[in-house]
Amino acid sequence: EDSAVYLSGLGTVGLEVYEQVPKLDAVIFPAGGHCGLLAGSAAALKHLNPHISVIGVESESFPVLQQSLKAGHPTEDQACSNHHFYGDVSGLCFGSNSLQLTGKLVDKVVAVREEDILISILRLLEYERATVDAEGAIGLAALVAGKLPELKAKRVAIVICSGNLELHLLQQCIARALTLDNRVCRFSLVLSDCPGDISKLLEILAREEARVLDIKQERTFVTSELFTVEVTCTVETRDKIHTAQLRNALLERYPTAAWMER
Repeated sequence: EDSAVYLSGLGTVGLEVYEQVPKLDAVIFPAGGHCGLLAGSAAALKHLNPHISVIGVESESFPVLQQSLKAGHPTEDQACSNHHFYGDVSGLCFGSNSLQLTGKLVDKVVAVREEDILISILRLLEYERATVDAEGAIGLAALVAGKLPELKAKRVAIVICSGNLELHLLQQCIARALTLDNRVCRFSLVLSDCPGDISKLLEILAREEARVLDIKQERTFVTSELFTVEVTCTVETRDKIHTAQLRNALLERYPTAAWMER
């Protein structure tokens, strides 16, 4: 759908933002899909205040809007290999009216990585208690990724329009985001296979307040000396600083500990 009536209906989102948030400097919208929300809202906002910056955000995996604006016409659909994650924002089917309005009224379109979207899903869940999908988090992802430095100290609204995430997908997103945020990490080290050595390791983890998610011991497929065990631990920390403190504490006691990078 790309009619003027349809785009006008979507543009009421821009009208609501303008009425609810005074003295706006910029509004960030999800782009991609048919980009009707971006185009319709840009028309409403620019009519009310031409000085408000309207910014669209799409995924680096399929920056079809940027390519279409550059070409001057809607480009051919691109295959999205991760449709379950991106949902409607990957539906590359916008029409000429949406593209024309976007090119005329939208000030900037930026693309973000999947990693930044996942981190934004986690931030919204933690700080706003909002469970959103990729489309809902993609606007915040542009700020998380530092794509819009010109908005620092400005009054900015981010439109979070989102569908529901399936439970298994939400679990995967949170698990991956915690790893990307350096709050779930994994390390391995070699201990002597004697009573008490594992407990000493666990004492260090407890002292450093790291939450043990998983611990595995390998005695057979190892290249170390006989009567040794290779231990692999997956732990959760509070933040990057806590992770660094834990790493230093482990290396002080176990200099050969190997930290597995993501």
